[in-house]
Amino acid sequence: MKTIPMFHVDAFTDKIFSGNAAAVCILDDWPEQSIMRHIAAENNLSETAFLVKEDAGYHIRWFTPKIEVDLCGHATLAAAHVLFNHLGFKDSVVRFNSKSGILEVQRDGKRLNMNFPARYPEKIGDIPDDLFDGLNVEPVPVYKDMNFLVVFENESQVKKLRPRFRILSRIDYAGVICTAPANNPEYDFVSRYFAPYAGIDEDPVTGSAHTTLTRYWSEKLNKTEMVARQISKRGGTLYCKNLDDRVQIGGDAVTFFKGEIYL
Repeated sequence: MKTIPMFHVDAFTDKIFSGNAAAVCILDDWPEQSIMRHIAAENNLSETAFLVKEDAGYHIRWFTPKIEVDLCGHATLAAAHVLFNHLGFKDSVVRFNSKSGILEVQRDGKRLNMNFPARYPEKIGDIPDDLFDGLNVEPVPVYKDMNFLVVFENESQVKKLRPRFRILSRIDYAGVICTAPANNPEYDFVSRYFAPYAGIDEDPVTGSAHTTLTRYWSEKLNKTEMVARQISKRGGTLYCKNLDDRVQIGGDAVTFFKGEIYL
């Protein structure tokens, strides 16, 4: 019987039962992809990260309960937290080789700062009918990169969203980021993220979405550094910095449990 060490970490928070939960599995080598899919489905968290040690750092892959994804922020944060706090990683920066290139995470006290490629949303006019029907709202400005970015006038509109996920799931190729300026002066902007196509109706806190949000709000607010709040039920705080073609996304993380998978 083979065992795989696994950690359950709440990311973008400093207390358990909030932020976004991710599983982190430490591997000696890569199993069949179907095994990783089954593990992610069994965990039933928005993402499970799998790590294999390499000479220059670690190779990382991310799976939702349904698919493998090209980039995941909170599970990368969780993976770095595990390395720094449980596996004796001594350097101040860990490098991850991923489908989105090299990603670095730097330890800054308790906070971890991730360096990710920036995404550039462009305003679109050709909007799928299922987008507004699925969000159950009247039309508002929409932008697009890998996800749809739906921009509202105020935080209350985002908070009150009650999506019809059966309709949103017809958009089977992209997630939906909904955002607005923050009411609370502690934050610059708020967001929620929906991805039925990936098996996630609403993601609690989405680091990868902030590669888009950081660029968008940096231009709108004329600010390089911002504090964001994802206003899902669990909620989470992200510290964002525009680095032109890259973005820095920082946050805290806390371990909920560690154990082993038996295969």
